[in-house]
Amino acid sequence: MPEPDTDVVVVGLGAWGSMALWQLAARGVRVIGVERHGRGHSLGASHGGSRMFRVTCLEHPGLVPLARRSAELWDLLGRLTGKPVLHRYGGLLIGAPDSAVAGGTLAAAREHGIDVEPLGRARLTERFPQHTALAPDDIGVWEPSAGLLRPEASIRAALGAAETAGARIFTGTEVTGIQPTDDGVLVHSPARTWHARRVVVATGSWLPSMPTLTPLPGLRVVRMPVTWFEPEDGTDRFRLADFPVFMRELDGGTVLWGCGADPPHDVKLGLEQFGAAAVPFDPLDTDRSVTPADWAPLREVLAEHLPGLRPEPSRVAVCMLTLTPDGQFVLGSLPEAPNVIVAGGDNAHGFKHATGIGELLADLATDREPRIDFSFMDVKRFR
Repeated sequence: MPEPDTDVVVVGLGAWGSMALWQLAARGVRVIGVERHGRGHSLGASHGGSRMFRVTCLEHPGLVPLARRSAELWDLLGRLTGKPVLHRYGGLLIGAPDSAVAGGTLAAAREHGIDVEPLGRARLTERFPQHTALAPDDIGVWEPSAGLLRPEASIRAALGAAETAGARIFTGTEVTGIQPTDDGVLVHSPARTWHARRVVVATGSWLPSMPTLTPLPGLRVVRMPVTWFEPEDGTDRFRLADFPVFMRELDGGTVLWGCGADPPHDVKLGLEQFGAAAVPFDPLDTDRSVTPADWAPLREVLAEHLPGLRPEPSRVAVCMLTLTPDGQFVLGSLPEAPNVIVAGGDNAHGFKHATGIGELLADLATDREPRIDFSFMDVKRFR
């Protein structure tokens, strides 16, 4: 078989794939990016106008170094493109002292020396009066280094930086097969086949059904409705400057999350429901419609906990999430096909880490030692 005609093909140019493409191209690697949809499309998990960024990662202690590195790379991407992509407005975590959200945040801050400000119930109410019906023992944790990212703009910025560095990008191109060979990988599409030394498969919710790849056990694709609301009286108390990104753990463990209005974006809100309430979804299904039944539970929560918003959303959308059995990402080379590197299982908290994960994937694709310990995310735990 002829020599590979490129070093790496990145399949899927959403959050993680676009950042891997940028990192590889910046190193002078011959790299091709392939995306079945368009740049910054709205059919996966990387859209909706905003994503929360925080360093205090309560999901796993090993994620804090990844978040710190990701912050450095988000800032670098902003400098390269001349437009910041990480906006540090600060972030608020609310819950009982022993809750996963507030308690977990404080524990992560103590372990890693992260600057946070604990807020007692009275101080929390004084600073953020939008949050009502607090439980008697609720506290707040203010993280100044938190903020938000603009997902679509971030992806387009990374793809632009990758092209400037020499990457070739093919959009509207479906990959129909990935075939490991003795000296690399064949990546098939209806129009052509690429012969690469390595392939990075970062197809998000399409990863579990990727043609010719051995399925990864336990990955579950679900749909998450996302909604935007306007204030009832047109007040600006729900503007982003006064109502920053937040996570709030309610009775029963349900997590309310969101961020304030920042024109043209209204107040964005949602509920994390990844247990029995999570709705399985086929990413090949083109129906992304949202019905009143989807936002009914949220509307009930808002009436009590965030009064002052119109009951009907001003905009609705659907995001697809890929959940793993242990709640951690899935990254690494497949044991049965070492030249195939996979990346998936965002578990609804993957975007903030996209730049760091992109660097990690680039390290794996070029035989560099990753600067971040990713053993708890390694795909080998499922093999």
